Amino acid sequence: MRYDLKEILELGETGGFAVPAFNVYNTETVLGIVQAAEETGAPVIFQMYSRLFDSELARFVAPAIMEAVDTMRVPAAFHLDHGAGVPQVLRALRYGATGVMIDASAKPLEENIAITKSVVDMANETGVTVEGELGHVGSANDGVSTDYTKVDEAVRFVNETGVAALAVAVGTAHGHYKQAPVLALQRIAQLHEALDAHLVLHGGSGIPDEQIRASIEAGIRKVNFGTDVCCSFLDAVRKVDPGIIGIDTYMKDPIKAVKEFAIEKIKLLGAD
Repeated sequence: MRYDLKEILELGETGGFAVPAFNVYNTETVLGIVQAAEETGAPVIFQMYSRLFDSELARFVAPAIMEAVDTMRVPAAFHLDHGAGVPQVLRALRYGATGVMIDASAKPLEENIAITKSVVDMANETGVTVEGELGHVGSANDGVSTDYTKVDEAVRFVNETGVAALAVAVGTAHGHYKQAPVLALQRIAQLHEALDAHLVLHGGSGIPDEQIRASIEAGIRKVNFGTDVCCSFLDAVRKVDPGIIGIDTYMKDPIKAVKEFAIEKIKLLGAD
């Protein structure tokens, strides 16, 4: 069932859980997520990184995502992750995305607001809701910043841009962590109480389970998984008998590995 970003996150707010957002890269990773969602009855978000929209990859993977979104028995959305600019947003909208993210978090606050609002205005004309980011969520290779998203700035950002969801800096980073992060749970709770937008946790791969559960109790409604989707798929690929020639047969175990990973995270987030 096709849902837009705001609609699917409102399910999490009503139910007190977080919706898992899985980054996909090919038909096999899409299929793994489809099978996990159907088996558990969970709402899911299929995401593609902005860089895929700079090549022909998104143009060919997007139809597979849309087929899944339109035929699955559970709520599902198709989302642009970390949109680098208007060109990527436009391509995502053209390919059928039901949610887009514009990430201007590295810009000064005023510029971030202006850029994000322009994308919200454009996307809303097509009935698509938007995720923004305030407080830059960087790379785990650079360490985890303790410069958390400020509540007063977040209130202003949401009010002036009209975003439906907000990625916040609360102690996470993208990629593999050098040491397990400790989330700013009190800040998450303060943001959840103050904002008229759903909170998004980026860098979900590698966060200890108890931290994930606590963040959801504090108000996180979307958790992104990218690195661990890749690892689950590639680890399984490397174990397949190289003597198998049929690619469809070769990919059965990698698809299953993605499915099993997704089921684990779906249950962790309470989305089942």
